[in-house]
Amino acid sequence: MSLYPLKFNPRLVEKIWGGQKLQTELGKPLPQDKPIGESWGLYDFPPGVVEKSDNWISSPVTNGPLAGQTLHQLIQKYGQDLHGNVPLTSNNQFPILIKFLDAREDLSLQVHPPNAYADTHPGTHLKTEAWYVLQNDPGAKLYRGLKLGVTKDQFRAAINDGSAMNLVNAYPVKPGQCYFLPSGTVHALGAGILVAEVQTPSDTTFRVFDFNRLENGKPRTLHVEQALECIDFSGDKEPEQKRSHTAGFFTTVTRLVTSDFFTIEKVRFTEGVEERIPYDQPVVWMMLEGQAQIKVDDQKDPTPIAKGETVLLPAKMKNPILKTVTDCVWLEVTFPTQTSS
Repeated sequence: MSLYPLKFNPRLVEKIWGGQKLQTELGKPLPQDKPIGESWGLYDFPPGVVEKSDNWISSPVTNGPLAGQTLHQLIQKYGQDLHGNVPLTSNNQFPILIKFLDAREDLSLQVHPPNAYADTHPGTHLKTEAWYVLQNDPGAKLYRGLKLGVTKDQFRAAINDGSAMNLVNAYPVKPGQCYFLPSGTVHALGAGILVAEVQTPSDTTFRVFDFNRLENGKPRTLHVEQALECIDFSGDKEPEQKRSHTAGFFTTVTRLVTSDFFTIEKVRFTEGVEERIPYDQPVVWMMLEGQAQIKVDDQKDPTPIAKGETVLLPAKMKNPILKTVTDCVWLEVTFPTQTSS
């Protein structure tokens, strides 16, 4: 059976800081009695990583003849026809996690481990991510990186006396902004912000401050010592993510993030365009606006894509043709590849 654009059943994750914007802004049906903070659109985790499951936690396909099979099962079945020359992780895991996040409240101030820490601490995994702001309440802001000159001892003291947020950079946000968060960067998504998130496939988070909130009557666990080992205190300014912009008659493409793990571009297409998709490597699209469809040879019906959906375009498809039903905007995620020697 030939491959085609794959859509997946989202994994809804309850979070103490979550809300209802995933439904009101993106149209995702949510339970009304639970705070849903995350919708995972594309995921693939080996046993023991997520909720200590004994099985793979992997995206189930919802469309076409492969419906019901998981992303991991398709990796095993189709190999490079699906992932091309994009290397899998050491666990043969797909190398990306795609989410939408709704922060009704502030997320905890946290950090994710860099390779140097993950390599020497079994069970922890590097996590580098990026946030694209979709919607925000008035006055909303996010927190990213320590203020210039903050030392480990100063930050430890601030954590202990409850003033850690005073040492972290705060940024007012607006839709369309994109923030790159390499591992080792202390950060927090602020209340009232809806984002699309692209990250390496890790669930390792070390919290240093949680705004004194309670869960089931108790403070959530903090991981201060682990975080202090992971936070980048070098004071070095991160290289600026320079945006590039390419415009054509029917489309514009804006480069948002370039990293060792993924590239993110914002793509705009006008209504009524019909053209071949040129890729021979896997690509992920996160639909932000509009409706489109993709037709491939050997498939009876085209695959429709709408706002709030995530679609994986396998590396090998037979003559994939994109048709935009309305004006469209999506985030396009691509990956570094390895060349065969």
